[in-house]
Amino acid sequence: MVEKIARFMRANDKVAVWLNIDVLSAKIGYAKMGMTIRADMLNAADMCQGGALFSFADFAFAVASNSRGTLALATSADIHFTNPAFLGDRLIAEAQELQRTKRTGFYQITVTRESDGKLIALFSGNVFIKEEHIKAG
Repeated sequence: MVEKIARFMRANDKVAVWLNIDVLSAKIGYAKMGMTIRADMLNAADMCQGGALFSFADFAFAVASNSRGTLALATSADIHFTNPAFLGDRLIAEAQELQRTKRTGFYQITVTRESDGKLIALFSGNVFIKEEHIKAG
C-alpha cells in the first residue's frame, strides 16, 4: 500500500515531476528520494537554488507523512542549508517520522550528496492529519 501511495503522489505532484524526483524507498513513516541537479535548478552563483532543495525535501516529507494512506497536510516547515550542491550532483532526501499522534506528525528530512554523504540541507516539518483517505487508485 505504501509503495502505491508513493507512486500515486509522484505521478500527480507537478513539482516532483518537474524536478524529476525518483522514489527510492517508501515505508510507513519513511521515504527516500533521489534527484540530480540540472542547469535549470541553479541560481546566479551556479549552485542549486534553495527553492529546488526545499521542494525536493518537501516531497520526501509529503510521502513519509502520507504513507499510512490518511491525508496529512503541512502546517509548518523549516530548512537549514548547510553546504552547496552543484550541477550534476546526485542528492538523496530521507524523511523520517519522529512523532505522530491521531491528528499531528513531526518529520525530519536530511538532504545529502550521494557521492560523499555530505549534508546539504536539514528540513523539518509538521503535519495536520485529516480523516480523509488518499485515493491512490
